[in-house]
Amino acid sequence: MEKIVSDQAMQNPQALAALQDKIDNVSHSASIMDSLPKSVKRRVNALKNLQVNSTHIEAKFYKEVHELERKYSALYQPLFDKRRNIVSGEVEPTDEECEWQSDHEDEEDLKKKAAIEEKTEDANEEKPKGIPEFWLTIFRSVDMLSDMLQEHDEPILKHLQDIKVIFSGPDQPMSFTLEFHFEPNEYFTNTVLTKVYKMKSEPDAEDPFSFEGPEIIDCEGCEIDWHKGKDVTVKTIKKKQKHKGRGTARVITKQVPNDSFFNFFNPIKVSPDKELDEDSEYTLATDFEIGHFFRERIIPRAVLYFTGEALEDDESDQDEEDEDDEEEGDSKVSVDLDHYLN
Repeated sequence: MEKIVSDQAMQNPQALAALQDKIDNVSHSASIMDSLPKSVKRRVNALKNLQVNSTHIEAKFYKEVHELERKYSALYQPLFDKRRNIVSGEVEPTDEECEWQSDHEDEEDLKKKAAIEEKTEDANEEKPKGIPEFWLTIFRSVDMLSDMLQEHDEPILKHLQDIKVIFSGPDQPMSFTLEFHFEPNEYFTNTVLTKVYKMKSEPDAEDPFSFEGPEIIDCEGCEIDWHKGKDVTVKTIKKKQKHKGRGTARVITKQVPNDSFFNFFNPIKVSPDKELDEDSEYTLATDFEIGHFFRERIIPRAVLYFTGEALEDDESDQDEEDEDDEEEGDSKVSVDLDHYLN
């Protein structure tokens, strides 16, 4: 693990500065405690014990927040179900439900626009069903998802009808499950693909002050039942193999891993007895970030990612975060280093 920290520091001056700050802070804290009279040290230790108690209360607070999320998820779900039905074409919304006036259009403009749309639709014999490629458009638009998307994934994602988030029950360990619902297709027999994200909201016994709320600690995918020859997560390659004794060569075929969004459902296994290498740490951290993004952003605001409006908001948020990072000395690097040092 020390090698990982060292490599990061050498490649990233900000990481080196953050590491030095961490060391300086530890040294500074120790020097302050060393300089205090014994009677004052006792009182400071009492305050630290109070702080630990406060951290445990904070953990309970976040657990109750999780319960609230679960409760309100049931209230949101009927709206999301109707969204799915409209997207898939199972339900046609009423004229009243379809009325929408943007800030830049008055009633006269809307009437003209509606008249043009009616003529265009009359000219076309086939009208599209629902909202074609709704989720695929979102995948293409969001950088975090488009980086995972391959050309051979797109025909499959055209069959994606809905994405849901399911929260764990009150008597279960804290977790949430992403459900990807597909219509029947030629690629696999599954109607639902799942990804479970396990969480914890408890202070670390050895470092309780590092607690900053619930964190994802592990994830589990699912098995995809691919139709023969349709598995896009592998590719077949041909390789020449030379016979040692005879000296003759033959061509053999073998399957090797292939880049695909659907590798998302086969995440890295986390073992408490084995440390992950740097690439695996990064892959797992990215996986957690994507799961959180689906839960917090994509699922609740899907239509705004489809139209692109949410992308503008995300860019504004990112600009603000970048400004804050510059002022605070790149907080992300500090967080990452805290993970390695603790």
